[in-house]
Amino acid sequence: MQQMVRVLGTALASSALVLSGSSVATATPEGQPEYAVAPIEWKPCAEAPDVECGTLTLPIDYTKPNGEKFGLAVARRKATDPSKRIGAMVINPGGPGGSGVDFAVSANRYFSKEISEKFDVVGFDPRGVARSRPIKCSADLIREQPSSYPKNVAEYDQLVAFNKELREDCRKQSGPIFDHASTADVAHDIDSIRRALGERKINYYGISYGTIMGQHYAERYGKNIRAMIIDSNMDHSLGTKQFVASEARGAEDSFQEWMKWNDRTPSSPFHGQDFRKIWKDLLAKAERGEVPAPWDPNVKLTPEDLGQGVVGMAYGPGWQSYAEQIKKIVDGLPVPASAFAAGETVPNPFPGIFCNDYNLRIGSYREYKSLVNLENGIAPNTRGSAIGHSAVMGCIGFPKATNPQRPLNIRNAPKILLTNAKHDPATVYEWAVNAHRQSRDTTVFVTYEGWGHGVYDRSECTRAINDQYLVSLKLPPNGTTCAAVEPAPKPESAQAKPKVPVGPFFVR
Repeated sequence: MQQMVRVLGTALASSALVLSGSSVATATPEGQPEYAVAPIEWKPCAEAPDVECGTLTLPIDYTKPNGEKFGLAVARRKATDPSKRIGAMVINPGGPGGSGVDFAVSANRYFSKEISEKFDVVGFDPRGVARSRPIKCSADLIREQPSSYPKNVAEYDQLVAFNKELREDCRKQSGPIFDHASTADVAHDIDSIRRALGERKINYYGISYGTIMGQHYAERYGKNIRAMIIDSNMDHSLGTKQFVASEARGAEDSFQEWMKWNDRTPSSPFHGQDFRKIWKDLLAKAERGEVPAPWDPNVKLTPEDLGQGVVGMAYGPGWQSYAEQIKKIVDGLPVPASAFAAGETVPNPFPGIFCNDYNLRIGSYREYKSLVNLENGIAPNTRGSAIGHSAVMGCIGFPKATNPQRPLNIRNAPKILLTNAKHDPATVYEWAVNAHRQSRDTTVFVTYEGWGHGVYDRSECTRAINDQYLVSLKLPPNGTTCAAVEPAPKPESAQAKPKVPVGPFFVR
């Protein structure tokens, strides 16, 4: 989901066989007509000449291979040591809405030197995202978005009406790609990339929402996988109540871990104080409308705003930064906030992707209130999870999803490495547990005992396990854990690595 409101906190194969470069591969998604995939014409990327960029022309609707096409943007960072090259690794950073092209451009700062030496790292912008026929909506309409926390039936009905209007606007602004942007479609696109690259098998690394892409690909094209890592997992089997409740448990866990950090960290501005009481009092003031927004005193922060900040900062985690911001709010000092960039249209992939992947629908205000009571009861300190809540509320009023939830059914894939952090605020740990339970025969589950969203580079342990598997296909025993590593506080301006992952989705 795309962020449309200001928020607090930190910014929220055995060697592959290469075919002739002049050939045209014929792709056949299961049960669908054939379509031709031409090789990619690579040229230096404008933003990074050492990386190759190209476009793959694909059908918008795979059931109509001769119908309208779109251009899928791809980028390739070639293996730096061709003599050691193992194959191609397709990557995706999540979202929905994350740019895999951008991820590939900066992949040498994310993956280890060994991986950069031995793999062509290939990123793509999923259909409906960034350079790949992006889903767009009218900026003026988006700025009129009602609160996703309606206080009565009238406000609930207003939100439903807005969502319906927004959906039709996005479909009008974006064209037919809007109705064919689900992850089921993306799985076919990934195999089209494989064919266009001339690879018999590919490697895949997907993080956050990119794990659904990996899961779908493994179900449909498992025989075409050499190695696959799904890092920080979505659970594509949850119903509405399960989704909201599990996200709320993740948000409350993030809050409690922040409190524990404060208790053990002298640099926290609240160290040695009863931070839980300070927070409780701040929530109460916000409930009464007595907490001015640092960027505009005429705007009052709500408890949900503060809770949204907790979830956002836990991605890093950015404990120190958010504690300092809260201290300024408590003391009545200004806090910088980024402004929403206006424009005629703005990218907004959420309604075309998430609402077609998850059939999370609420039928009435009464049902909404029941869910709010559920999430607030589970996570009183964050008022549920801003992620889970906004995901559900962003789809009310929509028709049924075209690619709705169902249990994983992976049959013909090799062993897949499934990883998750114990204290992930977004793709919560219980999602990974459930995804592994559904794919027990094909996934090996490794837990990072620490915090944040994304596992690959959290520690020497996590990186070594990932790299060893990618290079040699050697996996650790199922249930292996890597110890938590205390995150070092860094200034927000310090960016030693790309901002990956982008989340399971952006918070509206």
